[in-house]
Amino acid sequence: MSFKISVEKGPEFNIEVGKPTEPLQINGEPLAWNLVKLADGHFHILHQDRSYRAELVKADYENKHFVLKVNGQLYTLNAKDRFDLLLEQMGMGKAAKAKLNDLKAPMPGAILSVAVSEGAQVKKGEVVLILEAMKMENVLKAPGDATIKAVKVAKGDNVEKNQVLVLFE
Repeated sequence: MSFKISVEKGPEFNIEVGKPTEPLQINGEPLAWNLVKLADGHFHILHQDRSYRAELVKADYENKHFVLKVNGQLYTLNAKDRFDLLLEQMGMGKAAKAKLNDLKAPMPGAILSVAVSEGAQVKKGEVVLILEAMKMENVLKAPGDATIKAVKVAKGDNVEKNQVLVLFE
């Protein structure tokens, strides 16, 4: 499996991960290291007779964005897998990330509750509103991190399929 890792304000590395019995390769060279997990997110590394303490500070697996602390120094890393690299080669790297504009009703129904207001910050997966349709409650969540630009409905409103419920900035 291939990855390209870029260090913010630093170099890029091509990483090859093979079978568990094969060494990790960085830029085509096998990595001779000893890695020991100390606790969740905490590691001790020996490489070229030097000792390193590493901590995984932040991991956003969906966006492949990581923050590591190595011997007290923070490093921000961005990873691209073979699919990201292929999309980039095809000129579609940015197209994979759609802009978040609005939240539409997936079906006709009635608004049971609205959990956000204009100007509010929402995180991906956070509840925005609850829509009742066919006697079932449907929790509509934020499809990504955003700021609420406008709420177009209120509790008790009846809505049609594809009606805009919330606008995002």
